[in-house]
Amino acid sequence: MTDCIDHYRRALSGALGVGIATAQFGLIGSAMAQSGRKEALPPVHQLPSLASASSWLNSPPLTSADLRGKVVMIDFWTYTCINWLRTLPYRRAWAEKYRDQGLVVIGVHSPEFPFEKDIGNVRRAAAAMRVEYPIAIDSEHAVWRAFNNESWPALYLADATGKIRHYHAGEGKYELTERAIQRLLVEAGNHGTNQQLVSVDARGAEVAADWASLKSPENYVGYERTEGFASPGGAAPDKRRVYAAPAHLGLNHWALVGDWTVKPQATILNQPNGAIVYRFHARDLHLVMGAATREKPVRFRVRIDGQPPGAAHGIDVDKDGIGTVTEPRLYQLIRQTTKPINDRQFDIVFLDPGVQAFSFTFG
Repeated sequence: MTDCIDHYRRALSGALGVGIATAQFGLIGSAMAQSGRKEALPPVHQLPSLASASSWLNSPPLTSADLRGKVVMIDFWTYTCINWLRTLPYRRAWAEKYRDQGLVVIGVHSPEFPFEKDIGNVRRAAAAMRVEYPIAIDSEHAVWRAFNNESWPALYLADATGKIRHYHAGEGKYELTERAIQRLLVEAGNHGTNQQLVSVDARGAEVAADWASLKSPENYVGYERTEGFASPGGAAPDKRRVYAAPAHLGLNHWALVGDWTVKPQATILNQPNGAIVYRFHARDLHLVMGAATREKPVRFRVRIDGQPPGAAHGIDVDKDGIGTVTEPRLYQLIRQTTKPINDRQFDIVFLDPGVQAFSFTFG
């Protein structure tokens, strides 16, 4: 399964996702076809059934019969994926603007981390993120497999006959997608479709990345897929151990300090005052993390180059770098407001035990 992180690494090479525009499949967006770029083809050509979804939020189950005659957008997401979060303002705006004109937006939530299989967590995240359109819960990735999907985010746009006419994996190409929506609505008989493009006001983690300054890829904290781990002696998989940081960290290297257990997907703090240190180059720094139990939140303190972040604090900490881990989710810890963006050293000290750290993301 190709995940949000692998897609993000491809994005760093300059392609902010892949769009579709080929005459062979009658898809929309001739400007891209004329550019000479070879674009990925959608993995399916007819809209698969959503009957394998385990449950639904914001809607009763939607069947193929319910969707017949509608223009349908299927959006694969998982709520901690930074790449999907940055597309969300457009998903929300399209759902609202075109709902009464025949567009049905369906978010298929196919989780990456175990805690994202908890429907209570998904419900809370959807409410906090104002995801009000129908959500198909796909905790076992059955819908994902039916679509032969490979990444988060991935968007499939089907016409009123159920034929997939537009496909896009990743961020960007919002105008191309919205023009596709408008064209398919007109084809379906809605000739009053407003041809103006939506305007979004992205905030917090939903703000587009500063791609020109971004030199740090996403990175897992569990041992299965991490890169750049620099604590002396390396990681001791599945064993409790006291770690230290090296005297110097290279760019995109990280280290643990204190008593931790490194698991396949996450690293867990056993004693208070453990830390993670990371050398990064980006405007934003996020960490996907959660507390061992909701009843025991974990307090933490963030520093950048050894100092409180001040104006560079993210939405989940104050200017002194103080924050609390409650529910498992993505926490925005750093957002730099001045340029140039340089290599910086980040550290986070957890004042309580029990934190589970899953992945770093940047923007």
